Amino acid sequence: MSYPFQLSKIVTTAFILALVLFAPLEAWARIKLITLPPRERVEVHLDNAAVTLVEEERLVPLIQGNNQVDFSWANTGIDPDSIVFRVMEPSGDAVQVLSVSYPPGENALVWNVGAQQTATARVRISYILHQLSRSFSYRALSDGEEKTLSLSQYLKVKNHAGESFTDSRIQAGFGGVFQRSIALNESQKLLFASYTNVPIEKTYTADLEDYGYLNAPQKKLKVPMHYVLNNDAEHHLGKTPLAAGKVRIFQTDSQGSQVFIGEDWGHFTPRDDEMALYLGVAQDIVVKRSIEKSEQQRVAGNLYNHKVIIRYEIENFKNKAVALNIAENLWAVRNELRGYTDQDVEWEILDETTFSTAADPEKSSFEKLYYTTDLPARNADGSARKIVHKLAILLKNEWR
Repeated sequence: MSYPFQLSKIVTTAFILALVLFAPLEAWARIKLITLPPRERVEVHLDNAAVTLVEEERLVPLIQGNNQVDFSWANTGIDPDSIVFRVMEPSGDAVQVLSVSYPPGENALVWNVGAQQTATARVRISYILHQLSRSFSYRALSDGEEKTLSLSQYLKVKNHAGESFTDSRIQAGFGGVFQRSIALNESQKLLFASYTNVPIEKTYTADLEDYGYLNAPQKKLKVPMHYVLNNDAEHHLGKTPLAAGKVRIFQTDSQGSQVFIGEDWGHFTPRDDEMALYLGVAQDIVVKRSIEKSEQQRVAGNLYNHKVIIRYEIENFKNKAVALNIAENLWAVRNELRGYTDQDVEWEILDETTFSTAADPEKSSFEKLYYTTDLPARNADGSARKIVHKLAILLKNEWR
């Protein structure tokens, strides 16, 4: 293996003779450097998705007095402004970095290191390295009842930085540490973490603002399906954040086979937060949304309140009961009825609202309401019982 980060220049005998005869004294001084020792330890920190921190340790033989340590990085992705040189052993003032200089026209720098006596020093060289990147991905396998799943998390490392790293400690900032060699232009996929029996909730959500219409002329809303995972100890997760990454989702069928059912991009999920994985649009739940009433109520002058009743006609053609989430953005409702404005919306829920429970306080906000309604299974003949709900809102202090 080659080491491009050099403490001396490797030159041919002929080139050395030419330097003896013709080179200036300063150049000759740079040739008289210590032979490059191998790396003793390498750590690759992949905490940041954009750049990588590399720390390498070497045992450098020093003579009493001044020593020049030459570090070069030709054809590598090192950020020269990030390079740091530290003496780890011996401690104290036995070895000190006196100065640093950059030879003109070279991807190199030279540290002037003073030693009180001839000794071997352990030094650490740290730098930011580009083009050594990482990414995360997941494989999720749900059971046939869609109550739990197994989650495998993978770390992929790509090395296009112009250098190989042998027997390196790879860290992602959380989770475990991997001892691996990363060859030049190599990609490695490592099993980063594995979780079993993770409880999940399969959700169905109708939200005009976020998901739109399935059939606009008929006022039919899309009803996306999601698996929701809670990243906490109660749900067999929560040891670390879940990094963002593609999730390929499978399900075990009645024969025990694994069937691919979709993929989604999982967002970064801190501990005690939740990740929702998109599964597609439900074709057997029908939600029709319409404006049943829209009337203005004059307050004074050009100031009005606006009463709105939104009607939902819902049918479940599944052979089992499910819960449906219905969300309304009241700022979007106001813009739908009165035209666009970026003015904050004031509102009040009216008694004509028919949902059996109040809006979910954890999901709702000052401008968005979330309700949940239970849908019974379809009838024995395959037909669905139609359920009607109404959301009655008073939009307050609207200017005409």
